[in-house]
Amino acid sequence: MSNALSIVIGSACILAICYRFYGIFFVRKVLGINDAETTPSHSLADGRNYVPTKKWVNAGQHFAAIAAAGPLVGPVLAAQYGYLPGLIWLLVGCVIGGAVHDTVVLFASMKHKGSSLSEVAKAELGPVAGWCTGLAMLFIITITMAGLSMVVVHALERNPWGTFAVFMTIPIAMIVGLYEKMGGNGKIATYVGLAAILASVFAGPYVQESALGQWFTFHYDTLGVMLPIYAFLASALPVWLLLTPRGYLSSFLKIGVFAALVVGVVIINPEIKMPALTEFIHGGGPVLAGPVWPFISITIACGAISGFHAFIGSGTTPKLVDKWSDIRPVAFGMMLVECLVAVLALIAATALPMADYFAINASPEVFAKLGMTVQDLPRLEQSIGMDLAGRTGGAVTLAVGMTEIFTSIPWFKTLAAYFFQFVIMFEAVFILTAIDSGTRVARYLIQDILGDLWAPMKQINWLPGSIFASVVACLLWGYLLNSGDINSVWALFGVSNQMMASLGLTIGATIILRLSAKRIYVLTCLIPLAYLFVAVNYAGYWMIANVYLNEAAKGYNPINAVLSMIMMALGVIILVTAIFKWKDMLRVNRAGTNEKYLGTPAE
Repeated sequence: MSNALSIVIGSACILAICYRFYGIFFVRKVLGINDAETTPSHSLADGRNYVPTKKWVNAGQHFAAIAAAGPLVGPVLAAQYGYLPGLIWLLVGCVIGGAVHDTVVLFASMKHKGSSLSEVAKAELGPVAGWCTGLAMLFIITITMAGLSMVVVHALERNPWGTFAVFMTIPIAMIVGLYEKMGGNGKIATYVGLAAILASVFAGPYVQESALGQWFTFHYDTLGVMLPIYAFLASALPVWLLLTPRGYLSSFLKIGVFAALVVGVVIINPEIKMPALTEFIHGGGPVLAGPVWPFISITIACGAISGFHAFIGSGTTPKLVDKWSDIRPVAFGMMLVECLVAVLALIAATALPMADYFAINASPEVFAKLGMTVQDLPRLEQSIGMDLAGRTGGAVTLAVGMTEIFTSIPWFKTLAAYFFQFVIMFEAVFILTAIDSGTRVARYLIQDILGDLWAPMKQINWLPGSIFASVVACLLWGYLLNSGDINSVWALFGVSNQMMASLGLTIGATIILRLSAKRIYVLTCLIPLAYLFVAVNYAGYWMIANVYLNEAAKGYNPINAVLSMIMMALGVIILVTAIFKWKDMLRVNRAGTNEKYLGTPAE
């Protein structure tokens, strides 16, 4: 394939066929859903958390929650190996793994009255597995915040225009939140908020050239301190003041950018300039140190299969599902849509010349050793108005790729700088939204764990406890943010994220053994689980041996090695516990087990 349109059409057809046939089979045959059964949104309806919601409205909020920066950044970094490995993993991983994972986690949570995955694990596999799952969830949230924050830092360092635009979203969101809290009109707030955000982007060049430009020019180390401080405030402030209005406004940006990217690819049909495979598939690449396998499967998480989705699938979404049949469009369908978004991100990165891609994603010293000559980068730097070389992390590469696609239209050619900064703001706002929510979730998990030792900590509304837990959460991921490069931290994020996905599949396999009419259907979870567990543990071992404990490596960090070993140990404990549970389940009478499960699943 040499053009983007054939990739997009082929991918869309594969995903549509999967939704129509495998999705129906998995939901109806494997899970055996029955709309006659009452969902938690009805049986526990309270008008606040448990609210029956129309399936497409619920699908929209679910997609907005799961599709953060992961499906955008991961494919960009994995483009180091060429376009083919990433494309294959996205399609196969999503169809066989991601869609199954998201669907079975949502189903399991609903069977347990909308409980979190750790509570489901405790009910299904016992207290040890439940505690290990809760601890693993804390690990993944902490590491996710560090990985995503590093992307923001690299995108905004020495970029006063982008920093100003992103900074302005904070007071804009707070004003919108205050206005709505005081009873203001929601539509007016939305229109004004979006207009103010766009105005911030267009005002950027004037700020950059003025005396204010120096106030918004920060280097990596400064931004690395500012982000955890911001996250602490976002975690401690009421959700209605910053988190909710910023997330709401950013959802419109997300939909608009995704739609524009689809239209741009269809109209422009850019040529794929990256080869199908590069020389770095065996390892030693300037972006990712490891070989294509297993690193393709941990670099591209969201878009293929992501354990982070379990937080959403066992969080807000199960409390909103109106009918059991809504699970297919909400969980299965939205995972396929996210896969298509990731394919588009891969196209944006691989549409750049190979040398330009590596010049952006590698440090100048490393790129000089590759012996490559940039092609379009000087022209792109001139049209965008800033230096692009050495801006690692994936966000800048995606913004440059999307800008190159859009400015291929003649009447957009003079707007390259605005397109670039808008995409940078789009990515940063989404990542900051994830940081807002993720830090708050980490705070809740820390309070829950410490609450077992001291009861007052479990009270999430207790101000001293919430402040202390927020400080601990920010210190944890803030340390990781400032202690490594994107190679090592993103790999750590990938290992933890995919380990979490393997835990979701483990619990899903247990649910299927309990409920499914044919126990052979458990293979729908066991096959992706077997692959993912092996890939994650091998990748973790490779990083420990070759990077984290290798003093000569750039990402040398013994603490990251310890974190990796703890996560891998937690995964082994949970899997071994599950295997013993599965053996017991296979011995007992199926009818008796199902009756017990359907009666009091969480008792």
